[in-house]
Amino acid sequence: IHVLAGAGATDRWIWEHAKTCGSVIITKDQDFFALRTLDPLGPSVVWIRVGNTTRRALLDHLVPVWPAVIAALEQGETLVEVS
Repeated sequence: IHVLAGAGATDRWIWEHAKTCGSVIITKDQDFFALRTLDPLGPSVVWIRVGNTTRRALLDHLVPVWPAVIAALEQGETLVEVS
């Protein structure tokens, strides 16, 4: 697991790093959705589309849907949207 948020890394750097490492990007940033549509060979993206919320509320929302997110990625989905 690589946590790169707040590390001063640009979106492009994070994208290329994930691509090189075979990582999945989990983000609330729409820019990665755009990058995913432009680069079919790029990393998979889990796009969290939950508005401004507390960390606790976000985790409470994600925990029940996380098995479906993992299943979608394992089935080859490259863009998983969680709303």
